[in-house]
Amino acid sequence: MGITLETEICRLFNIRYPLFLAGMAGGPSTVSLVSAVSNAGGLGTLGAAYMEPEAIRNTVHRIRECTDRPFGVNLFVAQASDDNNRTDQVQQELNHIRNSLNIPSLSAAAISTPDYFEEQFAVLLKEDVPVISTAFGILPEPMMHEAKAAGKLTVAMVTTVHEALLAEQAGYDAIVAQGSEAGGHRGTFTVADHPMGANIGTMALVPQIVDRVRIPVIAAGGIMDGRGLIAALALGAQGVQMGTRFLTAEESGAHAVYKERLLASNEESSVLTTAFSGRPARGLDNEFIRRWNRSGLEPLPFPTQNTATRDIRNASAKQNNADFMSLWAGQGTRLLTSGQSAKQIVQETLDQALTILNKA
Repeated sequence: MGITLETEICRLFNIRYPLFLAGMAGGPSTVSLVSAVSNAGGLGTLGAAYMEPEAIRNTVHRIRECTDRPFGVNLFVAQASDDNNRTDQVQQELNHIRNSLNIPSLSAAAISTPDYFEEQFAVLLKEDVPVISTAFGILPEPMMHEAKAAGKLTVAMVTTVHEALLAEQAGYDAIVAQGSEAGGHRGTFTVADHPMGANIGTMALVPQIVDRVRIPVIAAGGIMDGRGLIAALALGAQGVQMGTRFLTAEESGAHAVYKERLLASNEESSVLTTAFSGRPARGLDNEFIRRWNRSGLEPLPFPTQNTATRDIRNASAKQNNADFMSLWAGQGTRLLTSGQSAKQIVQETLDQALTILNKA
């Protein structure tokens, strides 16, 4: 019998290959990208944190029209109440940027962010989504009971051993160990303790979590190809989660100028910032981040800062101007390619991993 890459998560999640697509909220994770990864043998994941419940329902229906394979939906478990204590000060600074984009200035009126979390979760249960994944924390106990009663598999993103233990105790089926190299928001549970997120490298984080929990661990952060997959398995992980690698896939919903910046970037291009959302996230450095840093202001807490900057990010995208968009990306961007489908990326990753195993 030949060498295979079947691991515990393949059997648990009923997938061919130990590869998850990260749930990239805000546009990149399209129906076609999610379904393509699932059809290719991995686990496609919809980043639904910012989606209204009915939009999630419709998107899940469309994913099901494109694949009969398992897939997941990712939500943020975070306090959604707004903090408007410094809205006036922040809006004044953001208005300078709005002027640069020739869009209307906004007053210091209170910012209001809708809290859809309970309804989002209810949709996932009602629509029988196979896998529910979470970031920023763990499901409240009643929700976990509901998920288990409905036969759902649950996955928690963690950034420390302590968070991994909390997730295991809460009843999660698997853990994504997110190293500091990862793009997008840090999955850190409590930013009061880690204002810029817990930032332990993937190589250090994964084996320490593997040694402390009994449930499967999926490595994330800087993993872009078969070499990263084999390295993760050697560290004791049962698979990998890849996000940045799929941002330039043909099916990705990332804006064209976002893809251009990604393909022109390198391992030094990304920074950790709270400027866009109020929570720490890794993305390509750009004019918005630099201007915000020069201001010396602290952003409003999440989700208020995220809501406050939305019009700027949207206008920048409409103007094909990457300077004021949130360009989430990890540290492995030299390994990105242009013109590949998600299926090709999955297959190339698996082929390279198998070649390494066969040589070994």
